[in-house]
Amino acid sequence: MPEGSQEKTEQATPRRLQEARRKGQVPKSADLNGAILLLVAGLFALLSKDSLISQTRKYFYTYFNSFVHQRQPDSYLVQLLMDFTINFFSVFIPFFMVLVAVALGANMAQIGFLFAPEAVKPRLDKLNPLTGFKNIFSGRALFELVKSLLKILVVGWAVYAAVMGELANLLAIFHSPPQTMLNQVLTVALKVMLWGAAVYLGIALLDLIYQRYAFQKQMRMTKQEVKEEYKQTEGDPQIKGWLRRRQRQLLMNLVRKEVPRATVVVTNPTHYAVALKYEPPMEAPVVVAKGTDRLAKQIREIAKEHKVPVIENVEVARLLYTNVELGQAIPVEMYQAVAEILAMVYRLKNRKGM
Repeated sequence: MPEGSQEKTEQATPRRLQEARRKGQVPKSADLNGAILLLVAGLFALLSKDSLISQTRKYFYTYFNSFVHQRQPDSYLVQLLMDFTINFFSVFIPFFMVLVAVALGANMAQIGFLFAPEAVKPRLDKLNPLTGFKNIFSGRALFELVKSLLKILVVGWAVYAAVMGELANLLAIFHSPPQTMLNQVLTVALKVMLWGAAVYLGIALLDLIYQRYAFQKQMRMTKQEVKEEYKQTEGDPQIKGWLRRRQRQLLMNLVRKEVPRATVVVTNPTHYAVALKYEPPMEAPVVVAKGTDRLAKQIREIAKEHKVPVIENVEVARLLYTNVELGQAIPVEMYQAVAEILAMVYRLKNRKGM
């Protein structure tokens, strides 16, 4: 079946997701960052409102009172503007720092740390008007349009409901003293903004869930793509299978060659089998063949066929199989145990020779 006709039914592999991340393709909601920023800004402004109003009023009173009641050179207006700018930033710099920290934190919470230079590389296909025209009328663009309209309607309704809830307070503002009017107006405005931000945040969370679902669906792979990726990362399964068969064949040839010439086969009794060879003037017995399960069974059968003694010793068989490679002599610490087995073999041979 051609790859293009296959359905993408397989979950994306870690490598596929890693490549997408390297290109800057990650599931995220742009609305979530904006909603969190709006909510935090409203809360911060509401909590520090009195302090900000007090500092701003004090600044204007000091400088404008000096400007009105004293004769000042023409350059004083420029100086006043510079002082106002400096004062503005000194008052609002904590506010801006909080917003920057929140923006970075919200983005990190969504996608973590991401450095994707490929995402900002210029691409000629983006300049293709036909591609741009298709994107405008794609299903994705239609979804974004519907989402934007729904967002405007829901948030607008929330703001309208909040304004109507504060209508009595808004009407009472006109009966308040001038010095408290600004405070009351800001309080009502910030409450309305917080209601809108809370609803906006709910929409953004739903959008994040959808974006992650859509991303997982977009990253799905066909069975053929999974197979091709497996070949690239792990090697061709056919080649690996051939290598395994070749290894088994070589090992079996070694078993058929060495076991008939072995001195003894030590077994577990069924799971392990180790063939040892010892002939003077060898310093120590050597492991000439070993295997587990099916291969162990074949070693035992070949040994019996060629009248090689098969001795059952669970502990020695396990230690030999685990610690001694093919062609190596047994370690010194196993001399005593293996010597007892060899002594048993020689006694059996002497009895048969009697």
